[in-house]
Amino acid sequence: MTWDSAPSVTLPSGRVIRGRGLRHAMPTGHLPQFGVYLLGKPPPPVPWDHTWLRWPDFRLPTDPAAAAATFREAWERAATSRVEIACHGGRGRTGTALACIAILDGVPPAAAVAWVREHYDRHAVETPWQKRYVRSFT
Repeated sequence: MTWDSAPSVTLPSGRVIRGRGLRHAMPTGHLPQFGVYLLGKPPPPVPWDHTWLRWPDFRLPTDPAAAAATFREAWERAATSRVEIACHGGRGRTGTALACIAILDGVPPAAAVAWVREHYDRHAVETPWQKRYVRSFT
């Protein structure tokens, strides 16, 4: 599955997931078929299937088990659908989620932060506790 707009990350398996900041305008092109929104409060309504994970800015998800299940669902759906991961800025929470999804795709946990910074955004995964969360993600 490919996207016709950036930014997106292509996982080692070839799955493509778009990461974005909700503070920016919706990119042109195809709409997502599934979205994961990482925010401290519910996201604005969207016309596609989506999941909201309560995740305050610069923090970690409030329900780690739900986050892990949602990351797995996003990874599975990305095999056949357009999936986007988004938070307000598109870097810290989005980068952390993308790094965890990269682990599901085979990237070693110790390398996942560097991998997502190289393939998505060099500022992804902003805090020390987000980095630790990624390294401990299974």
